[in-house]
Amino acid sequence: MDMPVPNAAVIAKKAHVVGRLRAALPEGAVIHDPAETRAYECDALTAYRCPPLAAVLPATTDEVAAVLRICHEEGVPVVPRGSGTSLAGGAMPTADSVILGVSRLTEVLEVDYDNRFIRVQTGRTNLSVTGAVEEEGFFYAPDPSSQLACAIAGNIAMNSGGAHCLKYGVTTNNLLGVTLVQMDGTVVEIGGAYMDAGGYDWLGLICGSEGQLGVVTEATLRILPKPEGARPVLMGFDSSEVAGACVADIIKAGVLPVAIEFMDRPCIRATEAFAGAGYPDCEALLIVEVEGSAAEIDEQLGVILQIARKHDPVELRESGSAEESARIWLGRKSAFGAMGQINDYMCLDGTIPVSALPLVLRRIGEMSQDYGLGVANVFHAGDGNMHPLILFDANKPGDLERCEAFGADILKLCVEVGGCLTGEHGVGIEKRDLMNVQFDPADIEAQLRVKDVFDPKWLLNPAKVFPLAATAARRAG
Repeated sequence: MDMPVPNAAVIAKKAHVVGRLRAALPEGAVIHDPAETRAYECDALTAYRCPPLAAVLPATTDEVAAVLRICHEEGVPVVPRGSGTSLAGGAMPTADSVILGVSRLTEVLEVDYDNRFIRVQTGRTNLSVTGAVEEEGFFYAPDPSSQLACAIAGNIAMNSGGAHCLKYGVTTNNLLGVTLVQMDGTVVEIGGAYMDAGGYDWLGLICGSEGQLGVVTEATLRILPKPEGARPVLMGFDSSEVAGACVADIIKAGVLPVAIEFMDRPCIRATEAFAGAGYPDCEALLIVEVEGSAAEIDEQLGVILQIARKHDPVELRESGSAEESARIWLGRKSAFGAMGQINDYMCLDGTIPVSALPLVLRRIGEMSQDYGLGVANVFHAGDGNMHPLILFDANKPGDLERCEAFGADILKLCVEVGGCLTGEHGVGIEKRDLMNVQFDPADIEAQLRVKDVFDPKWLLNPAKVFPLAATAARRAG
C-alpha cells in the first residue's frame, strides 16, 4: 500500500511543533515519545502501520480548535481518530502527521425527550448514547458491530450503519447537527435540533467525509422510543444463493423487518465453536427480526415465514422468549471475534442491490476457488451491505497481496452489479485506489474541489479516500 513520502521539513521541526501543542493543551494531552506514539500507528486495518509525529487528546472544542490552528500555521497534516476501530485504514497516520484523537470528548451535553434528540461530544461510544437515554424508554438506532467501542466521531466520518439499519437507516438518517472545527481552527455549527435545515445540505456533506473536511466535536442525534416488542426468527438453508433469493423476496413483498442478517457455513461453524448459540449446521442462515405490537409482529412474521417456506428451509426457528431471542442473536453478535480466533481475515463492505445477492454470493464462491483463499460471509442482507471475510495467513509470504487482489475483485463486482465500494467502513486507504472503478475523472475532480473549499492546504487526512496520483499536486501545494 503506497503512502506519500513524509515531509522531512515537518519532521525536522517536531520539537517546535510539540512545544506549541503542549503550551496549548493540558498536561498529558500531547503524546510525542516514539515508544508511546506506536499506540496510534494504525487502526483496525492492522496490516499497515506508521507511528505519527505526535498524538494529541483534546477534551473540548476550543482545545481541538487550538490544535488545528497550530498545525495549520505550521503546515502539519492532521489525522482525526475516533476509537481506532476503522477497518479501512481511515485513521492510519504518516510519519509527518499529528493524530487528533477524540477519546476525551465524552460528555452528554443535552437531552430533550419531548423533541427526541441528544447532543453529545463525539468521543462518546455508540452504545453509551443509548445507555444515556434507555431508562426513559429511548434508544439511538445505528448499531454497528463495534458499537461497544466505536466513537460517534468515527460513525459520522464513515456514515456507519449496523444490523438495524434496514428500518432505521444509517448515521446520516439519525444525525441532526454537528459542531465542526475546520483546519484553520474556525468553529462552525451545522444543522441543529430540528428535522431539516434551510439552505444547502452541509450536514449530508460532512457525514461520510472521513475526516477530510473538518473535525466533528459535538453531534446532535435523533433518539427514538423503544419499540413495544421485537421477535427474531432463524432460517437455515442448504445454499447461500437460496438464502439470498429469500432475502430478495422478503424485500419485494413490502415487509420491513428491523433487521435481516446473513451468515454462511464457515462463519456458522466458527461462531458455534466460539459461542455455542445452537445454530444448525447448514450452508447459510438468516436472522430476520420484526418489531411492534404483538399483533404486528405476528402479522409480519406470518408473511416472512410463508416466503421462507417457499425456499425449502432446512430449519425455521421462531423465538418464543427473551432468552431464545438472545441465543438467536448470540452467534451473529460474536461472528467477527469468532473468525478472528481461527484465521487472519480482511473484512470488506461493498454494497449491492438486494436483487443481486444470489449472483454476487455465487461469484464470490467461484473467486474463492480461483484465488485459493477461503471466504466467510456475514452481513446486513436487508440493505445489501456485504461483509465477506477473506481468510489468509499473515505469516505466509504473498498471502496478504493475494487477499488484497481478491478483495479488489469482490469490490469491482459490487460496482459492476450496480452497487458501490463501501457501505459503512469508508474508503480510507483500503479502497482508495479503487475509486477510479466507481467514479470517472470528472466525478473525482468534483469531489476534490469540495475538499479544496474546506481545506485549501490539504492538511486534513490528505492521503485517504482519493487515488494518490489524483491528489499529488494539491498535497504538494
